[in-house]
Amino acid sequence: MNAWLVAAAALVFLTGLVHSWMGEVRIFRHLRRGGIVPTCGEPALRDYQTRIVWASWHLVTIGGWAQAALLMWLAQPVNRAASAGLIEAILAAALAAGAGLVLWSNRGRHLGWVALLLAAAFVLMSSR
Repeated sequence: MNAWLVAAAALVFLTGLVHSWMGEVRIFRHLRRGGIVPTCGEPALRDYQTRIVWASWHLVTIGGWAQAALLMWLAQPVNRAASAGLIEAILAAALAAGAGLVLWSNRGRHLGWVALLLAAAFVLMSSR
């Protein structure tokens, strides 16, 4: 197995886990009236808007876990040989773009950009 891709997969999976957990603890628990899906977004957000923000938040985690699964698949030499580097390039670009978006949007205060950029670097290192 390619250790760089395993490290990238583990980092992306852990980042997703921390992302969802921190969102629940720091944001969404304050927006609940009793159910699992938050509905108290007033006055800034309407009920349906709060619901879509919650779903979108966790959708990011699911996307990250899909990337982690692909990275684990690629970490196996027989699978990686069949990809000819295209999947790695797409994943590295997506991770780096995500890092840039998080860095820019929060002026560096949200540390998710560090994990995403590091995972992109791990993917790029896997081809060396």
